[in-house]
Amino acid sequence: MKEIYFNHDGNIDDLVSYLLFLQAPNIKLLGVGAIDADGYVDPAVEVCRKMTDLFNLRGDRLEIAKSTSRAVNQFPQEWRTASYSFNYLPMLNESGKMETKEAKLPAHLDMIAKLKDAAEPVTLVMTGPLTDLARALDEDPTIEQKIAKLYWMGGSLDGHGNVVVVNADGSQEWNAFWDPFAVERVFKSKIDMQVIGLESSEELPLNDELRMHWASLRKYPAVDLVGQAYSLLVNPPIPTAQLYFWDVLTTINALYPEVVASSRQVKVKVITTGLAAGRLEEDPNGKEITLVTKADKNIFYQKMDELLERSK
Repeated sequence: MKEIYFNHDGNIDDLVSYLLFLQAPNIKLLGVGAIDADGYVDPAVEVCRKMTDLFNLRGDRLEIAKSTSRAVNQFPQEWRTASYSFNYLPMLNESGKMETKEAKLPAHLDMIAKLKDAAEPVTLVMTGPLTDLARALDEDPTIEQKIAKLYWMGGSLDGHGNVVVVNADGSQEWNAFWDPFAVERVFKSKIDMQVIGLESSEELPLNDELRMHWASLRKYPAVDLVGQAYSLLVNPPIPTAQLYFWDVLTTINALYPEVVASSRQVKVKVITTGLAAGRLEEDPNGKEITLVTKADKNIFYQKMDELLERSK
């Protein structure tokens, strides 16, 4: 049985990813940590506690770890407020209480503890910045051997980023830009990495057809929650700002590797300073990663539906 530790940064895709992990069969979720990046960390932790109360089908013993990591470059406030909106959804608050506890340790130390307690190497899934892992490696480098594989949503190698701010040239992806030094630290490790970058999920846009599909399946509580959550997001009219299922693809990739239609081995480095900070570039002396280049959209949507429809 695959054992998984999940670390995320609290926006809607991250929280939907956690819901999928709670619904998935034949795994054990060892722990989850939330970092103060694409979503505000306090409501993100609360959402995870409430969803664990409602959707923990396997009955894993879970506490939600709150990160103390801080940004080098913080996400736009307009994006981050979605975690508050998600936390107010009526389904999550009907009981008026939270039974799942917040972990006593901060997320990077919780990660160390869970990895070291595991009998076998753990699958690590991260859909936000790599800072908690970088801090964990600095605190205890021996955890490298306790990580079977790291699935990370981050970066871009096709020259197109999603960062539009005055102190960046636009070539970088936000999770890498949030803390380029953390990416550099993880790239110095020997951890086996599968990377889902911005170019990995172009077949998987958020669109009105999907919204209507979820609406037709409201009888399943998890589908209803996902439909409500994504209704909080409005696709902007600017094509370059189209929303794709980057985080959810990373999650389904960790659960079902067959969702990857194509990938390539590539050696990469990260730029840490200047206007290109956070940009990943190919480098023959860099970290070897597996870069996902295309997803099978039929498998993706099939598996997403299967997981969500497990709720009754």
